[in-house]
Amino acid sequence: MASGFSMKDQLFNAEKVRYLAGLFDRDGFDADGFQARVMSRLLELELKERMTWIAACLAEAVPGDLQVVAPVILRSLPPPLNPELSDDDFGDFIFAPLGEWVADVGIEHPDLALDVLEELTQRFSMEWAIRPFLNRWPEEVLGRMVAWSGHDSYHVRRLVSEGTRPRLPWGMSVGLGLVDPLPLLDKLHGDGTRYVTRSVANHLNDIAKKDPDLVLSRLGQWQVQKAQDDNELHWMTAHALRGLVKAGHPGAMSMLGYDPDAEISVTVDIDGEARIGGALEFEVGIAGARDVPVLVDYIVHFQRPGGKTSAKVHKLKQAVVTGGGLTLRKRHKLKGDATTFKLVPGAHLLQVQVNGVVRVEKSFELLP
Repeated sequence: MASGFSMKDQLFNAEKVRYLAGLFDRDGFDADGFQARVMSRLLELELKERMTWIAACLAEAVPGDLQVVAPVILRSLPPPLNPELSDDDFGDFIFAPLGEWVADVGIEHPDLALDVLEELTQRFSMEWAIRPFLNRWPEEVLGRMVAWSGHDSYHVRRLVSEGTRPRLPWGMSVGLGLVDPLPLLDKLHGDGTRYVTRSVANHLNDIAKKDPDLVLSRLGQWQVQKAQDDNELHWMTAHALRGLVKAGHPGAMSMLGYDPDAEISVTVDIDGEARIGGALEFEVGIAGARDVPVLVDYIVHFQRPGGKTSAKVHKLKQAVVTGGGLTLRKRHKLKGDATTFKLVPGAHLLQVQVNGVVRVEKSFELLP
């Protein structure tokens, strides 16, 4: 059953619009008219559309190019996010439309726009808003980002990595080459704030989808440089290589300390029936040389409408094989009411992947 939770209504609603209007309620700004205009359409729109609509309403309320708009925005901003925090402080989504507003009216004023985005990103991440400027003014933006990589605010430092990601969710594509932001990541990978290093790892994970060797090479260089704490760099490496690990990339496995050629034997047994609305229950046994590190995933090949199949990789265990071997049990729920992935009865396949190599597989029938 659906929970009824609506992210778009939590992030953009009448209360949030009232708060934003209150910040701008000076110098002739019609706060009541702005609220009425926004709310006349807001609830019929999806989340990203709400951001664009609020930006358009702001542009109506304060007409002009960025030279007119920038002072209005800067006067209206609340204090920056708490600089003493170090993670999970994304900010308030209600400020996202301000970034779209800046991009709409300021694309021909890159220096001023970057000044404003530097302030805005300390209230809410401007990772989407900066991308039009990267496409129009790449040298100017990358030049500013060199300075930002040493900024006092970790929110500004994070924008350097997050804004240049090749595959940023919701973000427009950028014309940068994969290597163009790497000098910036070289500086940021040693950052002392997890909010920044997580972005660096996510950026590398994006690159790895197109050029795994480039990512492995860079991580190897960072290991030698020792600019980052060993534990944090290990976390970043694992997070950056997670896509390659799912794909069983041998270089990624080796970098994380898992030998794809480890001499082990693997068995899998499925318990009982697998039904939609129930669960797939199975047991994995691993035997081999003592003290062998293993990273165990399982892959379920699902039937799809039209006779096709799709494979989904799931984590099972990171462990070390002992003298007595290793036994793992899993109960994988088979939800019948999921809205994003519909289960189809019929023949399915379960595979067990250890250190990136599929070691054993077993077919099963998914019953209605």
